[in-house]
Amino acid sequence: MNSTSVYPFIFFVVFQLATLFPLKSAEPFPGINEALEKGSQKVKIVCFGDSVTGLYYHTGGERTYTDMLGIALKQIHPKASVEMINAGISGHTTANGLGRIDPHVLAHKPDLVTVMFGLNDVAKDSIEKYRANLIEIVDRCRAAGSKVILCTPNAVITTPARPVEKLEAYCEVLREVARSKNVVLCDSYNGFVEMRKADPLKWRLTLSDEIHPNMAGHKVIAEQIAETITGERTSLQKVGPPDSPLSKTGALLVKGGGGRVSIVAMPPFDGLVIPAMKRDQAKVNVSVSQWPVEGLSLEQLRKDASGRIRKMKPNLVLIAIPRSAKAVDQEKFIYTQYWIANFSLSFGKKEWDTVVIHPSVMKPAIPKGEEKNDELIRTLTGAHDMHLIDRKPGDDRNGEEIFNEWMQIHLAKKD
Repeated sequence: MNSTSVYPFIFFVVFQLATLFPLKSAEPFPGINEALEKGSQKVKIVCFGDSVTGLYYHTGGERTYTDMLGIALKQIHPKASVEMINAGISGHTTANGLGRIDPHVLAHKPDLVTVMFGLNDVAKDSIEKYRANLIEIVDRCRAAGSKVILCTPNAVITTPARPVEKLEAYCEVLREVARSKNVVLCDSYNGFVEMRKADPLKWRLTLSDEIHPNMAGHKVIAEQIAETITGERTSLQKVGPPDSPLSKTGALLVKGGGGRVSIVAMPPFDGLVIPAMKRDQAKVNVSVSQWPVEGLSLEQLRKDASGRIRKMKPNLVLIAIPRSAKAVDQEKFIYTQYWIANFSLSFGKKEWDTVVIHPSVMKPAIPKGEEKNDELIRTLTGAHDMHLIDRKPGDDRNGEEIFNEWMQIHLAKKD
C-alpha cells in the first residue's frame, strides 16, 4: 500500500471508530456537576427569560421548567442540593431583561444562569439589538462569577407577530453569540423541530397556544437543559401534577369561622359538589354557580370561558365538558380544550383550584368514534399539569361515587 492510499484508509478507519465509539464531549460545568453529584454544596440556578420561563396559566400556575429542571437534576444526581430561582416575566425582551438583571438574577449570586429570550424580541426589537443584548447579558453574568447557558426558545405555530422564519433567524443569532462568546448552548428550538418532524401531534400537544409551551413542553425544555448541564439524559414524563389539587378550597373549609367558598361547576357537578364535601355548612358558606354547557359547541364554551372565570375569581372550578360539545376537527378540539382550561386558571400563580372531570365518570359508554377524543382529554389535562377525575378501567361504580371518593381523598390532603 503506497503513501497516497494510506491516508484515505486511515481517515476511513478513524471515521468508523468515531462512529462506533463517539468521543464524549468535555463536561461544560465540571465544578457544578461535582457539587451536584456529591451534594457537597448547594447549587443555585436562575432561569432568566420571558413568559415561557415565568409562572403563568400555560403550565397550570404552580410549576414551570425551572421547577422541572430541579427535579430532573435530582433524578440524575439524587444527592444534589439545588435551589431553583425563576426570573421569567411575561412580555419581556432581552432589553427588559437587562433592565432587571441586577435585582432578579445577579443579586442571587447564582452558580448558573440559563437565558431564554427571543419570542418577544422577534415581535418588538431588531435582530441587531437582540444580538447586542445577549452579549451584554452573558458578560454581566460572567463578571458576577456565574456560568451561563444560552437557550433558543421553543418552536412555535407561526403568527403575524412571530413568523417561524423570523424566529429561526433570531435563533441563529443566539447560536452565533454562543459560538463567539464560547457559551454553552441548549438548542431547545431544534429539539422541538425534530419532535415536530417525527411526531407532529406529540409536538402540538406540548403547546398551550401558538407560542407558549404547556407543562408537557416545559418538561421537554427541562430535560434538554438538564442534559446540557450534566451530559446525561433523564425523563420527566412520569412526573404527575402537584399532590394537592384542592389546596385552596381545603384551606378555606378547614379555616371555617363563617368563611365563604365559591364554586363554579359544569353540570351535573354543580348539584353534586356540596354533598361530596360532607362538611358542616354552618361553619362555611359554600355557594355554587352553574357553568351552562347544554347545546354548546367547544368553540362556544371557549368564548364563554374567556369572560367567565377570571372575572368571578372563584375558589374552585370544575370543568366537565360533555361529549356532546363538538369541534370541527382534531386541531380545533385541541385548541378549544386547551383554551377552556387556560381561561379557567388565574393568569399567573395559582389563585384558585381548577379540576377537570372526564366524561366517562358520568357516561362510561364511549360512543363510536369518540375513543380518540376521550384519550386526548386525558393527555391534554396532564399536559397542563392539572388533575383529572377519571373512571379507571374496570370501575363500574356510578359517577357520583367516583366523584365523592376523589373529593374526599383530596380535601384531606394538605400542602
